[in-house]
This record gives sequence, C-alpha cells and structure tokens, in this order.
Amino acid sequence: MSLITSAIGQGLMWGILGVGLFLTFRVLNFPDMTVEGTFPFGAAVAVTAITHGMPPLLATLLAFVAGMLAGLATGLLYTKGKIPILLAGILVMTALYSINLRVMGKANVSLLNENTLFKAKFLTRLPQYFDGVVVGFLFVLVTLLILIYFLQTELGQAFIATGDNVTMARSLGIKTDGMTIMGLMVSNGFIGIAGALMAQSNGYADVSMGIGVIVIGLASIIIGEVAFGELTMNQRLVAVILGSILYRFVLLIVLQLGFNTDDLKLISAIVLALALMLPTLQQRFHVQKLIRNGVSRHE
Repeated sequence: MSLITSAIGQGLMWGILGVGLFLTFRVLNFPDMTVEGTFPFGAAVAVTAITHGMPPLLATLLAFVAGMLAGLATGLLYTKGKIPILLAGILVMTALYSINLRVMGKANVSLLNENTLFKAKFLTRLPQYFDGVVVGFLFVLVTLLILIYFLQTELGQAFIATGDNVTMARSLGIKTDGMTIMGLMVSNGFIGIAGALMAQSNGYADVSMGIGVIVIGLASIIIGEVAFGELTMNQRLVAVILGSILYRFVLLIVLQLGFNTDDLKLISAIVLALALMLPTLQQRFHVQKLIRNGVSRHE
C-alpha cells in the first residue's frame, strides 16, 4: 500500500512538470528543451532559499519566478534573436547548468534538518507517504484552476490561436512573439515549481537532477492522450496529471518485476517510445484486421 501511495504522490508532483511541458509541446507547438535546465534551476533556487531561512512556500514561489526567467531567456532568443527553437532551448539549458552551480555554490545541497513543505505539522500526523499525496494534490489543484481560468480568457485564447496557426493569429492582430514568450514563461514557471517540490520531497537538490526529465514530462502527456482519447482542452490538462500517475505505476510494476533502479532512464525511454508508437500500432492492426475480414468475406 505504501508503494502505491508513494507512486500517486510522485505522479501528482511530476504531473505539474507534464502540465508545464504540455503548454509548449502541445498548445504552443514548441519543442522546448529548456525544461532540463529549468527543473534543477527551480530546485536549486528553492533549496538555497530554504537553507537561508526563507519559508518553504515562498521558496517554492521563488522557484516559479526563476523558471519564468529561464522561459523568458529562451523566448527572447527564439523570437528576437531568430535562433531555431531547439537550439534556443539547448543554449539556455546549457547556461543554466553553470547558473545552478552558482546558485547552490556546489553540485549538491541537502535539506537535512531544514523545514520543507512536507514537514508541515498537519502532514506529520498522516500515514507514510501521504504527505506527498496531499502536497502534490494541492499544487496540482491550484495549477489546474489557474490554467483552466487563463485559457478561457481572451489572452488565453490568443495563446491557443498562436499555437494552432501563427499566420492566422497574426492576421487577427495577435502579437505572436509576445504569446510565445508568455507561454514559455508560464510553462517554465510551473516546471520550476515541479523541481522545487521534488527537491523538497527528496531532501536535496542536485545540479544533474534535470537529466531526462523531458522524457518523464512527455510520457505523462502521451500516456494521458493514449489512455483517454479525444478530450477538450481542460480535460487534456487533467489527463496529463492522470497520465503522470499511470506512468509512475508502470515504473513501479517494472521495478517490482526485478529490474535495477539504475535502468530507470532506459525504462522511461522505452515506455515513452511504446506510448508514441501505440496509435500507429493500433492503426496498423486495425487495417490488417479489415484486410483479413475483407479477404474472408471474398472467399
């Protein structure tokens, strides 16, 4: 039971990363590589702030601001510097590695004996791992409410239109460069929060903790889409969270089968590849089934 509870808590917190990536990857149609630098940047900022006496909640909100600054840098490189999408993200991601070292002062900072969101008094009375479920659920709830409200506003609709068709959006008078920058800032802000939460949950921040997180975020998105099919925009946001939880359960099952934890990155990549190929495999199977049915009728 404790493993299931832990998986749900982890899935909720990683789901915020998935939602942030969803805004750029699906809504804005922007393959943002900044995420692998923003995630540890949010963790580094939050952990450093906490170790210097800042309340955990404020430190987590500071991680959101830090993430927004990273997204702003990528957005400016892409829209104003005319640097290709992928390269702009990679440049900022690379720069953030050195910035994270500057922020923390070393490669790894521990939160041992420090106050965190997971050490709140009302959480200490809960059974093991339920603190992660409660904290994750509260942050997911706030994140979804903010985004659902935002996407229904005129500004949010302009943001969606920019991702759907840039040329059409410009013809409607939408400042698409501004929409792109705003989307990257909001997306990376939530990714920074995800980094801050995971650092507090794990009890440390590490400069290399962002390696491979884009695979986790994409897995949450793809699994949510495959599992729940055609949905409205608001429903797709919820599906990303549920996809993240399902993904943690898949990893839990794999580990229970006896695989080594050192293989988690490899397993994550394989799970994502299978999830990406599933629609193609389903279509191919459906076509082959139709062909077989047609042949049998002809005979």
